[in-house]
Amino acid sequence: MFRITNKWLAGGMLFTILFSTETSIGQDPEKNTLTLTDVWRKAETYNKQLQMQYLRIQRMDEKTKTAKDERLPEIKADGLYARVSNLAMYEDGLFHAPTQYPVVHDYYKVGADAYLNVYNGGKTSREIVIRQTESELAREQKNLSVTEIRYKAASFYLDIYRGRMYEKVLLQDIAEREKELEEIRQLNKNGVVLKSDLLRAALKLSKQKMTLLEIRNGILIANQRLNIMIGQPDSTDNPVAMDTLVLQHIPSRTYEDYLADAYEHSFAFKISEKETQLSELKLRDIKSNVLPKVGLYAEYAYTYPQILFYPYAISAYGLGQVGVKAGLPISAFYQNKHKKQAATIDLERQEIEHADTKDQVRQDVKAAYVRYTEALTRIQVANDNIVQAKENFRIVNNTYFNQLSLLTDLLDAETQLLQSRFDLTSAQVTAQLQYYQLLKATGNL
Repeated sequence: MFRITNKWLAGGMLFTILFSTETSIGQDPEKNTLTLTDVWRKAETYNKQLQMQYLRIQRMDEKTKTAKDERLPEIKADGLYARVSNLAMYEDGLFHAPTQYPVVHDYYKVGADAYLNVYNGGKTSREIVIRQTESELAREQKNLSVTEIRYKAASFYLDIYRGRMYEKVLLQDIAEREKELEEIRQLNKNGVVLKSDLLRAALKLSKQKMTLLEIRNGILIANQRLNIMIGQPDSTDNPVAMDTLVLQHIPSRTYEDYLADAYEHSFAFKISEKETQLSELKLRDIKSNVLPKVGLYAEYAYTYPQILFYPYAISAYGLGQVGVKAGLPISAFYQNKHKKQAATIDLERQEIEHADTKDQVRQDVKAAYVRYTEALTRIQVANDNIVQAKENFRIVNNTYFNQLSLLTDLLDAETQLLQSRFDLTSAQVTAQLQYYQLLKATGNL
C-alpha cells in the first residue's frame, strides 16, 4: 500500500510540475485583445493569396488600358540602306556571259507611315468591353477570395477562443477535483472510504491534466495557422477575447429574404454572370470576322536614287500619299463557320453552368440558414443542460460524502457537468461560425 501511494504521489507531483505553469499562449492581461476585425484587416493586407489577387487585378487593368490604346493611330518609321550590284543583262540567255551595266551602288530609303482604324466590325470597342469585363471578373474573384479568407480566419480565431475557454473551464474543474481528492484522501486515512476510491479519483485527475495538455497543444496549432494567414511570425501570441463571445443573432428575416440577398450580392453568382457575359462577347467578336475593315492611312518617304518612275534620276526624292484602305475578308465566310459554332456551344455551356451556380447558391443559403437556427437552439439546450448537471452534481456530491452513493456516481456527475460546459462553448462557437457561413453564402461577409 505504501509503495502504491508513493507511486501515485510521484505521478501527482509530476503532473503538478507540468501543468502548474501558465499556458504558453498569451494570457497576459497587459496585451491588447486581438479582435476578429483586426484579423480580417491583417489578412487582407498580408495574406499571400490575396496579394496575388491584387496583382492580377492590376494586370487586368493594364490590359484594359492596352485595349483602349488600340484606338490611337498606328505610326511607324523605317529606314533602309543597301549596296546594289551592277545590272547584269543576259541578252543571249542565261548560259552566256551577261553584259554588265553600271548602276548607282548606294540605295537608301527613310520614311514614316500612319494608319487610323475607322471601322473593323466593332472589334476594337468589343475588345475594350471584354478587357473591362475581365477586370470586373478579377475583382469579383478577389472579393470571393477575401470572403473565403475571412471565413477561414474566423474559423482559426474561434478555434483559439474555444481552446482557451476549454482551458479556463478545465483549470477550474482541475482545481475543484484537487480539493475533492484531498477530501477523499482524508476520508481514506480515517478508514471511511476504500483505497480504490482514492486511486480512481487520482486517475480521473491525471486524465483531466492530460486533456489540458491536449487543449493547449490545439491552441498552439490554431495560433500558428492564424499567424500564417495574417502574415505574423509563428511564435506571435494572439490574445483573443476571453470573457464573452458576441453572437450576431439572426434578424427576423425569412430564408427567401436571404436567398434574394444572395442573388444580388453572392460573389460566386456574380463571377458566373461575368463569365457568361464574356462568352457572349466572344461569340459576337467571332461573328464580326466577316465584316469589312476601313481605315485612313498616310505615308511619306525619302529615297535615293529615284528609280520608281521614268525617267530615272541619280538624286534623292520625297514622295507621300494619303488615302482610305478598305478590305473584306472573303475567306472568313467559310473559315468562320466552325469558330462560330464552337463559341455558341461554349455560351450554352456557360449558361448551364450559371444556372447550376444559382442552384448551388440556393443550396448553400438554405444549409447555412438551417444550421444557424439549429446552432442557436443548441445554445439554449446547452444552458439548460448545465443547470441540470449542476443540480445533479450537487445532489451526488452530498450523498457521496455522506456515504449514500458510490464514487462512480460522483465521477459520472462531474464528467457530465464538465461536458455540459464544454458543450455550451462548442455550441456558441458553432453558432458564430454558422452565422459567418450564412454571411459568406449571401456575399455579405
